[in-house]
Amino acid sequence: MQLSDEDLLRLNVLLASPVTAIRLDDQDMTVRGLCGDQEAVIRLNPTGHPDQYLRCVRELLSGHVLGSPGGYPAFLQRWTRMGQARDARLAELLLLGEPEAVVAVAGAAGLTDELARRVWWILPTAEIARCMLAREPVVSGSMGKVLAGHLVDYLPFETEPLAIIATVRLVLQPGLIDESTRRRIWDKGRSKNVYQLGFLESAPDALPEEVPARGDFEQQRGVLEPMAHAGNRFAALLCRVLGPQGQSFLAVSERILRRPASQEAAICIMNVIGSYFRGQVSLSDAPRDMDAARERARARHAEANQENNSELAELARSASTLEREILAVLALSYVSETLLNPIFSHTTAVGTVMARKMQPLVDPILDLYAVLRMTPGR
Repeated sequence: MQLSDEDLLRLNVLLASPVTAIRLDDQDMTVRGLCGDQEAVIRLNPTGHPDQYLRCVRELLSGHVLGSPGGYPAFLQRWTRMGQARDARLAELLLLGEPEAVVAVAGAAGLTDELARRVWWILPTAEIARCMLAREPVVSGSMGKVLAGHLVDYLPFETEPLAIIATVRLVLQPGLIDESTRRRIWDKGRSKNVYQLGFLESAPDALPEEVPARGDFEQQRGVLEPMAHAGNRFAALLCRVLGPQGQSFLAVSERILRRPASQEAAICIMNVIGSYFRGQVSLSDAPRDMDAARERARARHAEANQENNSELAELARSASTLEREILAVLALSYVSETLLNPIFSHTTAVGTVMARKMQPLVDPILDLYAVLRMTPGR
């Protein structure tokens, strides 16, 4: 099949113009080109089956952009949705009229604010917005607020827990939404706690729900803060946990832990808890149950005391009245989704049934929370 003379002429004129992005609409058989802020529209006149005709259009575009009508599929086979498109060719890929090429550009490490504008013109979807908001140049550029605004408007229609968590985490990046919008998203979490998981991931020390510091915080602060200022990371973490920020994190994460909305939410809250208590350090050999996690915590504490020259040993020596709290923090640092494998490998349950099956795992974690919050616990 060949393109009609009229379409061939119009497409060549479009390609000869300063066009920066091309979009093919399969439904109304149009080719749209972005030239600066203006949009050029070509209504196609198929000479055969529409799908085959569009393939011919794409071959023409590929031949002009890549130098070969068959070049695009070879490129496509080497691309992934993980941002591995070569930065030097990103602008060219937006002239192919191929959705997968647009996805590759959206996820590329070399994505710029201007390229994001073109990508958004071609394919304005929530998935694309989330992908591009993972890039700092986009967040700090003119497109950051545009994409965040779209995601906030679309958020009530999201049904996938992981998409909701990712959306909230991304729009909470500094400068993208105002305080009233931030508060409105948080309030939605009162009825759907998966919203609040995004806050725990992105802003664990700046939650809209503020809980008072632990009752003895001021007393313990006098011991912990000097060590923290001297660079003791364990003292800094414990001081953080006992203060209002840490107590707020414990209160919110406990509420989600008791009633996770889905298996995805349960996996996420476990990873959030572990990350909070160990920082960004990855576990090389995660325990498979909380008994093993607490045993490792005790062994680590005892080993530190024997060495007597580590940050942990200094904390244990200077804050001897906080031994239970130190052990709790160490045990919680081993929490991860690995602990859920023995449960989720045998069930697809959700809701209250899932919560019951998780109880043997959740209860020991809540016991550790009770130590840190100085509450009766379960």
